[in-house]
Amino acid sequence: MLGTRTSAFLKLSKRDLKYDFSSSIVVFLVALPLCLGIAMASGAPLFAGLLTGIIGGLVVASISKSPLSVSGPAAGLTVIVLGSIERLGAYETFLLAVVIAGVIQFILGLIKAGVVGNYFPSAVILGMLAAIGITIMLKQLPLAFGMTESHAFELDNGGGIAAFRDTLLGSINWGATCICLCSLLLLIYWPKIKGANKIPAPLMVVIASIGLAFLFGDTALRLGSYHFVEIPTVRSFYEFKELFIFPDFTQILNREVWIVALTIAIIASLETLLSIEAIDKLDPLKRNTPTNRELIAQGIGNMSSGFLGGMPMTSVIVRSSANVQAGGRTRQSAMLHGIWLLVALLAIPSLINLIPLACLAAILLHTGYKLAKPALFVQLFRKGLDQFVPFAITVVAIVATDLLMGVGIGVLVAIFYIIRANMQNAFKLEIREQNGRKTVIMTLAEEVSFLNKVPIQQQLYSLPKNIATIKIDGKNSKFIDKDVIEVLKDFELNALRKGINIELEAIIYKK
Repeated sequence: MLGTRTSAFLKLSKRDLKYDFSSSIVVFLVALPLCLGIAMASGAPLFAGLLTGIIGGLVVASISKSPLSVSGPAAGLTVIVLGSIERLGAYETFLLAVVIAGVIQFILGLIKAGVVGNYFPSAVILGMLAAIGITIMLKQLPLAFGMTESHAFELDNGGGIAAFRDTLLGSINWGATCICLCSLLLLIYWPKIKGANKIPAPLMVVIASIGLAFLFGDTALRLGSYHFVEIPTVRSFYEFKELFIFPDFTQILNREVWIVALTIAIIASLETLLSIEAIDKLDPLKRNTPTNRELIAQGIGNMSSGFLGGMPMTSVIVRSSANVQAGGRTRQSAMLHGIWLLVALLAIPSLINLIPLACLAAILLHTGYKLAKPALFVQLFRKGLDQFVPFAITVVAIVATDLLMGVGIGVLVAIFYIIRANMQNAFKLEIREQNGRKTVIMTLAEEVSFLNKVPIQQQLYSLPKNIATIKIDGKNSKFIDKDVIEVLKDFELNALRKGINIELEAIIYKK
């Protein structure tokens, strides 16, 4: 029974518990393989993935005011985490960056920066997610084929086709490949079976993969011990304590740590805000999440995760949408899913270690495909080049360089199109003719900045010579830059010398 004080603080609801309890089971079953798979793809310990999911449920959900959001390790951060661990050289140093990232997010929430996500072009954000999806798929291909050796793709020993056959094809484990393919088929077609949605597809994949691995036994398709998940089996409280890794605070002055921390804070905050916006739209009760409070909750969650040895976390759209579809009503569901992850870690680690890595690779391949599906490229192309070009360049730039550099390039390209559109929409031009006399009416836009100076100037000085009257209307303009007013004054003097009647309405004296 929940105490009155606790219930008031967390605003938990006994009335909704019957809905939240069942939905928490579904979210747990979806989260378990994703936590392991994302940790694996990020180059972090598998325990770190589970720990992050537990903290996302128990810590973030208890502070956040989002009724349906579920936090945990995110596929969108895998590229950053993998590169950052390699860049910093030690996982303990990376954990310090996660703690600092949490502090930055906490401060962002306090200064009410929750609206910052609205200022990033949607085409760039979609490009970022698509690029992350492509990178995830590329990273998982070796595990999908059971190639756990790092030299699986190295063909520097010469020999052409023979080298390809011996080095690459010889490294493939056909049992793992079969498991991956079967898992992909289940992920695609299981949700389409009538009534099958009562069992989440990722859970079905895990069950089927364990069964296949058992059936392969000692056949030619058998899997090696290195083809399975390997998390520590906890037999005592002492062993449980030994699982935790703590950050190396001696690296606090390391410049690289702060760069990684800032990168994680920015990307994690953006992904969280985008996820929150999407989940609020899916909420049947149409509730709104306070974004500043969410950043504070995420900041505390990342500080906790980094301090205990976990990974950076965000609000995650896959788990959150599963929560909505399963009928979740309040954040009790997210909190309970964290409890179930903790119970699984402590009670059934030997069962978790039966999961083949190939099935986790399949789950991540499927996740990556959904982020970068061809329909998304077609959709952006149909919206026009001003949307498609920044999107496509962001994708290529991230895949070719890194996430932060790619997003920066994408934003610059998007700004170019924004400036170009602003320049083109500075005015509306209309030519009227009456009794053989032509009148040009130029109606200025609501906002006329210095960027509009050149197109306005070029248009005015390129008008035909047989114009009798030119009217420049600024009545609807709330702002006209002084540089533009100067251009209009100069043109007025030039037109009067040529005997052209010119009328300036609400312009010259506009402040």
